[in-house]
Amino acid sequence: MNHNGKNERIKRRYARYLKDAKRKSETTIDAALGAIDRFEGYMKQRDFAKFHIEQAIGFKDHLAIQRNERTGATLSKATLLHTLADLRAFFIWLADQPGYQRRIRYSDADYFSLSLKDTAIAKAENDAEGPTLEQVRHVLATMLAGTDIEKRNRALIAFTLLTGIRDDAIASMRLKHIDLKEGRVTQDAREVRTKASKTMVTFFFPVGDDIHEIVEDWLNFLVRERQWGLNDPLFPATRVKIGDSGGFAPAGLERRGWTTSAPIRAIFRDAFNAAGLPYYNPHSFRKTLARHGLELCRSNEAMKAWSQNLGHEKMLTTLTSYGQIDVRRQGELLRKMGHPNQPSDPASLLAAVQELLGRSR
Repeated sequence: MNHNGKNERIKRRYARYLKDAKRKSETTIDAALGAIDRFEGYMKQRDFAKFHIEQAIGFKDHLAIQRNERTGATLSKATLLHTLADLRAFFIWLADQPGYQRRIRYSDADYFSLSLKDTAIAKAENDAEGPTLEQVRHVLATMLAGTDIEKRNRALIAFTLLTGIRDDAIASMRLKHIDLKEGRVTQDAREVRTKASKTMVTFFFPVGDDIHEIVEDWLNFLVRERQWGLNDPLFPATRVKIGDSGGFAPAGLERRGWTTSAPIRAIFRDAFNAAGLPYYNPHSFRKTLARHGLELCRSNEAMKAWSQNLGHEKMLTTLTSYGQIDVRRQGELLRKMGHPNQPSDPASLLAAVQELLGRSR
């Protein structure tokens, strides 16, 4: 594909703007540049300064019929929404740049928008808000643990449930960040790729001794059997070599961590598929834990601690973004309300809500 030199220069400036001015992560910048490249390809590398709104309208129609390379299905509404949002932000920025100010208006960027109906579909939450604890246990029970790689993969899924830590942070974590005795993980932003470069302390969630045991066995395996030190990765990358057939084949573990979270998502996908369950990504485990917290916490203080353990500064973030009740549980609770064991106390309920809102600020 031919490149437009002028476009490449302005894209580099935009990438620097996102990194240094907006302080966006490399992943976010890559996604934004990917959306811009997609539009530029549709426009056959035409100069961005020659943009007009009909191009945005045509691109939306073009994007709506594109297919996912892996699944073959048309792109989801969520993918369309994110792609167009990245392009809208780019053209708003572009409208203020020398050489583009007279050619592009701020309002032109609004044409990179989905209809209100499609936006609502894209933002709608799925009924499946994450696996149940029983489903995760089923996955772990079906996973092998004979080789080093199998042990790692099984411990990875157990650790994600035990801590709720995001996949990119897990990929960059070292043994020294784990305190088994205290059941504590220190996400040091100087060494761990945390969200918004935020240092935080996470304690093990009470999800069962069996989950804790899998993680403990993994740590003991690395330290006692493999003689790994505190600066070695918690979940090392796979070593590959040339196999007997001439292709690449796994050959144990490297003494280094993953540079991205993509291998973690692949492990999750393979594990859930092998267990006969739909794929749940690592981030969905945070929703599982939020639901579990709603069942276990008996006070506002306990719920605040649970929310804080997920890395949320405000408890309402946990309740509104992660703590949705699935439809089955929703119906169960409503049916129970029709047959209460004891009369409710409206005054106590009001006081609890007021306290909840006060603590979440």
